[in-house]
Amino acid sequence: MSGVSLAVAPRSEPDHTMAPGEKPEHKPLRQQQQQSVVGGVMGSLRVIELQLVAFIMVFSISGLVPLLDLVFPAFASTYIIALSRFAFPSHGRGSTASQEIFQGSTLFRLYVILGTTTGLFLPLAYVLGGFARGDNHAVRSATPHLFLLSFQILTENVISGLSLFSPPVRALVPLLYTVRRIFVIMDWMNDVWLNKTLPANAQLKDVAWDWFGKGLAAANLLYFSINLLFFLIPRFLPRAFERYFRERDEVHAKMAEDKRPAAANKSQTTEKKVD
Repeated sequence: MSGVSLAVAPRSEPDHTMAPGEKPEHKPLRQQQQQSVVGGVMGSLRVIELQLVAFIMVFSISGLVPLLDLVFPAFASTYIIALSRFAFPSHGRGSTASQEIFQGSTLFRLYVILGTTTGLFLPLAYVLGGFARGDNHAVRSATPHLFLLSFQILTENVISGLSLFSPPVRALVPLLYTVRRIFVIMDWMNDVWLNKTLPANAQLKDVAWDWFGKGLAAANLLYFSINLLFFLIPRFLPRAFERYFRERDEVHAKMAEDKRPAAANKSQTTEKKVD
């Protein structure tokens, strides 16, 4: 989620097969509990992601999502497929035990859960509350962000389970969507902070609702700006390229080793023919 779901929640399951005579690995109980809690949260995201996309598609059909944001997922998907085919092809090592690009600590996982709450659950509640209150301005302001985020979650989870996509391509998915969503959130900020005014005799609940929308837009802009500038670009993307080129070097080294016996056998065959 939010550009880091690939890093903390790979779709592929670890390989628990053991070689003959190998002793099973016993993980500490605390580590198992941490993985169970975080895995349960991210697993729940996978259960609802298709429902979320369908839900946001209803908004798009209703005309709540601008045309540019409707077209962006198609452009991003086409670009990602082109990158995986021509620029960063997979080396066929995607079926290894772990698809994780970034191994995060417990604090990092809490940061991810914070982003899930701030970027997904609270905006969804805000949109549903806008429908219930008849606040079309709130619904129209927050829906584009939710629409793009739903496609980002779906795309990340789909390509993380396919060996067709190399680590740089998988890392570029949250980068592309986050950059676009920051501009969308800036429009959201402009709508709720500048283009919406309350009457002088507004009730307390209306004032609280208005400030909830303002605070939510500001929190999303802050979180995803930090996520882009201090995690995705300086840490997540370089780690993906480092892993990609390391795997490429390993494949080339393996191919070179395989060619040496073949060349030696060919040389011996040639010598025998000369004799």
